[in-house]
Amino acid sequence: MALTLPDRALPDPTDRSLPGASVTEHRHPVGLSVVVPVYRGAATVGLLVDALSALKPEGGIEIVLVNDGSPDNSGDVCRALAASATVPLTYIEHARNFGEHNAVMTGLRHARGAYVITMDDDLQNPPEEVLKLYDHARLGNWDVVYTRYAEKKHEGWRNLGSRFANGVADMLLDKPKGLYLCSFRCMSALVVAEIAKYRGPYPYVDGLIMQVTQRIDSIEVLHLARAEGRSNYTLKRLIMLWMNLATNFSILPLRLAIFAGAAMGLFGLIGAFVVVIEAMLSGTPSGWASSMTTTLLVAGVQFLILGVLGEYVGRAFLSANGKPQGVVRQVIPARPTEDGHS
Repeated sequence: MALTLPDRALPDPTDRSLPGASVTEHRHPVGLSVVVPVYRGAATVGLLVDALSALKPEGGIEIVLVNDGSPDNSGDVCRALAASATVPLTYIEHARNFGEHNAVMTGLRHARGAYVITMDDDLQNPPEEVLKLYDHARLGNWDVVYTRYAEKKHEGWRNLGSRFANGVADMLLDKPKGLYLCSFRCMSALVVAEIAKYRGPYPYVDGLIMQVTQRIDSIEVLHLARAEGRSNYTLKRLIMLWMNLATNFSILPLRLAIFAGAAMGLFGLIGAFVVVIEAMLSGTPSGWASSMTTTLLVAGVQFLILGVLGEYVGRAFLSANGKPQGVVRQVIPARPTEDGHS
C-alpha cells in the first residue's frame, strides 16, 4: 500500500518516522529480530539459522530461539548454534513444554528489533520471504503484516482445522474481515512491547495483536512442504488453541449460552402450550418418548452452558493462582559477532 504525502509536505530524509527511513535507533539496536519457537526441530533449525544469517535486512538481524521443552536434542543443537552463529543469536530454554504461543511470548520479551518476525522451525516458510515481509511492514508503516498462501502444503485435516480456526476468529475477534491468521507474521516494536505485557497462562498472540492495533496488512508468500518429520500440531493442540481463542479473548460464548437458554425457555413455553391444547382436545397428552426427548435436549443444553461457564471460571482460577505462562531454565545471550554487533 503506497503512502502519499500532501503536496505542501516535503519529506525530510532525516525524519525516521517516514517509511523507508532507517529503522535502527538507539532504542532498537537491530532492525529485525526473528523469533523461532523450537519443538522437535533438531533436524531443521540449523538450516533455518544458516539461511537467516545470510540475509542482509536494513538495520541488521538477530535471531531468538526458544526451545519449548523439546524432547529431542534440539537444545544441544541450539546451544551449538549460539556458540557459532555469525549474527547475534539468543537461546532461551523453557523448563517444560508450555505451547507454541507461550514460547513466542518468551521470545518476544527478548527481541530487540524495531520489527519482529515470528516463524516456525520446520522450513515450510522459506527464509528468503523474511526480507519481503520485513520490507513490506517497514516501508508501508504497518504495525502488523500477516502472510497468506496461494497453496498450503499441510495435510488436509490441518488445512481444514486452520480454516475452522480462522472462521471462529472472524466471529470472536475484532479483526479485518477475511484476514488469514498465520504464525509467520511481522510486528512493530510498539505492538511487541504491548502484547509482551500480557502475563496470563493462556496467551493467544493473534488475539493480543487485535487488542493493540488495526493497522494490519497481509502479503502472499510461498509455502513449502515440510522438510523433516511431521507436524507437531495434533487435533488436541488445535482444539486447545481454539479454546484459548474462544475463552480468553471473547465473551461471545457466554452470550451464546444466554441465547441458548432463552431459546430453550421459549421452546419449553411452546411445548407447554401444545400439551395443554392436546389435553383439551384428546384428553391424553403424548407420552414417554416426547418427554424423554425434551428432557435430554434441555439437559444437554444446560450441561453445555455449564461447561462454557466452567471453562471461564477454571481459567480465571488458574490465572489468579499464578499458573506460569512459561518458566525459563536457561538463557544464552547473543554474543558479539565479528562486526562487533551483539
